[in-house]
Amino acid sequence: MEKIAVFPGSFDPVTIGHESIVLRAIPLFDKIVVAVGVNADKTGFFPVEKRVEWLKKVFENYPSVEIKTYEGLTVDFCRKNNIGFILRGLRTSADFEFERSIGQINKQLYPEIENVFLLTTPEHTALNSSIVRDIIRNNGDATPFVPKQVKFS
Repeated sequence: MEKIAVFPGSFDPVTIGHESIVLRAIPLFDKIVVAVGVNADKTGFFPVEKRVEWLKKVFENYPSVEIKTYEGLTVDFCRKNNIGFILRGLRTSADFEFERSIGQINKQLYPEIENVFLLTTPEHTALNSSIVRDIIRNNGDATPFVPKQVKFS
């Protein structure tokens, strides 16, 4: 059976921390689906189409990485796409507690799913999309925190 993982998130915008998790996970799985969650009740900072475009550029040289969008529960997306693993990055102990709770509920909803957590590299521990959005909102230079393929203009 093919080992397929989903790396779900809003990626609003994708950061070098996200990129690092996916690149480090490539040897662990046959395929990784980077899945942009779409919530009809929320408006993102960047349009979903732009986030997908950036992700496709970031991972264009990695044939085992696929970019998709989805609505609803991540476990339902996994079930429909024969995905057996949910990949998540952990920066802090607070991330662990949050992700553990979600992971345990996901396991109850879809017992076949396994959660795989990768620790972020030390240099990415403080980085998240909210900080990058704040930098952009205040006319700062966010380029050190996003993959080189991400252009804001």
